[in-house]
Amino acid sequence: MNINIKKFSTFFNTSLISWPWVFTLLYLMFMLILPIFCLLTTSSQTFFQKFWQIATEPVAISAYFVTISMAFFASLFNIFFGFILAWILVRYNFTGKRLLDAAVDLPFALPTSVAGLTLATIYNQGGWLGSILSYFGIKVAFTRLGIIIAMIFVSFPFIVRTLQPVLQELEIELEEAAWSLGASPWKTFQKVVFPPLIPAILTGASLAFSRAIGEYGSIVIVASNIPFKDLIASVLIFQKLEQYEYIGATVIGTVVLFISLIILFGINILQTWNRKGLK
Repeated sequence: MNINIKKFSTFFNTSLISWPWVFTLLYLMFMLILPIFCLLTTSSQTFFQKFWQIATEPVAISAYFVTISMAFFASLFNIFFGFILAWILVRYNFTGKRLLDAAVDLPFALPTSVAGLTLATIYNQGGWLGSILSYFGIKVAFTRLGIIIAMIFVSFPFIVRTLQPVLQELEIELEEAAWSLGASPWKTFQKVVFPPLIPAILTGASLAFSRAIGEYGSIVIVASNIPFKDLIASVLIFQKLEQYEYIGATVIGTVVLFISLIILFGINILQTWNRKGLK
């Protein structure tokens, strides 16, 4: 037995495949490749005509549109305010900075169902913020606006945590040199600060967008989940599972998977073009 173990270890030590590669491949196989393969295999059990029929149902089309559009607006919001918060955390020192920096990671630790319950409590017409907004005729809970807020909450840390390391690596001397040569603060930001941040912004935006598309726990509570109103794809999948429509749930999940992959590949292409432009 000891001889076999020694031979097995010697094989990995002398071959091109090392132990880290073995564990990495096994992890990717069981945690990523096999689940996606099972999803695609299940959806392929239907004929193409039936697949297309299920994927293009009016309620499914509406769910795709609501999911993608709300995730897009949430990502835009996170890009703008996430950049501001990351800039403040990197460039300024103030009382409570560590507490604010730790609070950024709160959505990672907080269960999404708790987040949805909290948002629904605060933003309903009798809540602290909901009562104020309702005075101006703005309804948040159980509307698409509530979906956007839930998506912003769960995906906000991705933008901040992606931008922070890049901002820390930026040399302030370059900005000072631009100022000494007569460049305005806006011109300095446009020509010196912003270009190196574009890859990080695109990465953070893609992560935030993907997280928003896949969100379920908070949205199922803060939204009314009514078809053609504020029903999103992940909730529609769960509703079909409750009705034992496993093929329909798999088909819609496959469509959302392909949409996410297309968006991620598109963002990677933009990052590649940007790096080539900077060189």
